[in-house]
Amino acid sequence: MEAYKKLVVIVALVLLALAIESEALLVNNEQSFCRMTKEGMNACAPAVSGQNPLPPSALCCSALSMADFQCLCLFKKYSNLLSAYGIDPNLAMQLPAKCNLGQPIRC
Repeated sequence: MEAYKKLVVIVALVLLALAIESEALLVNNEQSFCRMTKEGMNACAPAVSGQNPLPPSALCCSALSMADFQCLCLFKKYSNLLSAYGIDPNLAMQLPAKCNLGQPIRC
């Protein structure tokens, strides 16, 4: 029974990722995730990972200003998944404030 529950969660995550990916393409066909380009995600990586994260770069903040926060919030619920990619969800939630993007995100 436990294995079945895990399988259901994995299938749901895959379906969610596919649904988001299909909606996450930019007009110029540049692949993105929650309206953040791969370049933008890479620019933000040092600010959301490691023991001593760096402040977000200008490129990270620019990319984050275009992000779909509702979409990103969906992944906060799966912090184990984010941790597997080296992303600290708590650090990620601090980025909008560090980039002076206005109101804090509430997921």
